[in-house]
Amino acid sequence: METALAEFADRVENAGGLDPERLRVYRSLGRGELTEGRSLDALQAAYRLGARVAWRRYARVARRHGLGPEPLVTLAEAVFAHIDEIAAASVQGFVDARTDRAGVLGRARHHLLRALLDGASEDEVRHAAEAADWALPERVVCVALDPLPDGRPRPPRLPDAVLADFEPPEAHLLLPEGELFLRDRQVLAALRGRSAVIGPPVPWQWAARSLHWARTLRTHSPGRSAGPVDCRDRLADLLLLADRPLVALIAERRLAPLAGLSAKQRARLSATLLAWLQSDHGTAPEVAARLRVHAQTARQRLRRVRELFGDGLLAPGARFELEVALRASLPVPSDPRARGAE
Repeated sequence: METALAEFADRVENAGGLDPERLRVYRSLGRGELTEGRSLDALQAAYRLGARVAWRRYARVARRHGLGPEPLVTLAEAVFAHIDEIAAASVQGFVDARTDRAGVLGRARHHLLRALLDGASEDEVRHAAEAADWALPERVVCVALDPLPDGRPRPPRLPDAVLADFEPPEAHLLLPEGELFLRDRQVLAALRGRSAVIGPPVPWQWAARSLHWARTLRTHSPGRSAGPVDCRDRLADLLLLADRPLVALIAERRLAPLAGLSAKQRARLSATLLAWLQSDHGTAPEVAARLRVHAQTARQRLRRVRELFGDGLLAPGARFELEVALRASLPVPSDPRARGAE
């Protein structure tokens, strides 16, 4: 109050603005409101109330000394300009403090994300979560993202609880409650227009595994998908990707009867054999429905498959290895309704 009144007297006398050094007082008041967890409403109301009280006093003094309307108008303009300036300084202090806090919190949450994904000890993760004001959930979901196209603006602001790193080439999100945040409009906006693979929900101690599985599937998924791919729908594919050299050995052994065919014939009969293995009863109409071909075409292909593989189709162990080999060698569309359409 004393500072404000002294500055106002100096302003009227010298017809100038506030001294930059004195502006720090009002910026500090704005910072203090944020520190105390309040908005600027009370401080701004106090400024306005102080201006009204001061103006009433000024008016009484002016009348006592017989001042005319022109000096009073000039005085009123000075009062309002002074209040506007100190209010603006407080707003700036409030905004600066909020920006500083956001920066500190952002750095703390980035450190927490790294701790969760880099194998830090449980104590280190808990300390990092406390510093980041982030409640450790029972389960988390990681999302692997492809880089943003050149020139596209950065994604919109995400919910505070979502941890994110959009730096290329391995952009990713960590969602504390997958089922909840995968329906959040801000998260959906961040995923829109880019390929994304959603890792399986895991305990937070396994966060790195969820991201690893999501990245593995993204790396080996053919082309761009129409929407996010959920690892839970592709767990068998992830299992095949876990040891590709071993799967290649199985394929070399079990798919040897197809080796002498042309690439087109091999692809056609491989798809037919996989459709037969995955059908309920192995009938030609079932296979035809999966492949979207005529039943007679399916019968001809199945006859050729049986000629090539013979008794190798009968043993349960062989059938399992055949399916493993075929699933690893044939592209699997992300939309289950499109399976077998190729």
